[in-house]
Amino acid sequence: MAAAKQRRRKKHRGTQAGTVRRKGRTARPASRAEARGQAKGSRANRLDQPPTWRGALNRAVLAAGVFLAVLVLILKQSIGSSVALAGFMFLVYIPLGYSMDGFIYRLRQRRKQPPEE
Repeated sequence: MAAAKQRRRKKHRGTQAGTVRRKGRTARPASRAEARGQAKGSRANRLDQPPTWRGALNRAVLAAGVFLAVLVLILKQSIGSSVALAGFMFLVYIPLGYSMDGFIYRLRQRRKQPPEE
């Protein structure tokens, strides 16, 4: 008969003073307000990045995939024509998405600068 499976126990290594340090808890914010501040700062850093072609390409893949799904599943179009149209839309979405990202980036940069007198 097989032995009952026991749960693996984690080792808690303490200091000589008796305090126990756990891995992975150092980066966690102490309070909810501190967590909000970290989230707001990381969002601002992410939005202040200049646009990239890779980001535009990823967004175009997602948009063309949704477009293809809508054509096939909801509008009941044939697969061949839907794939061709989705491919065309993919090629249109790439430069369109990059230019839109660039426009929004420049707008955010202008708003961050103090008003000129």
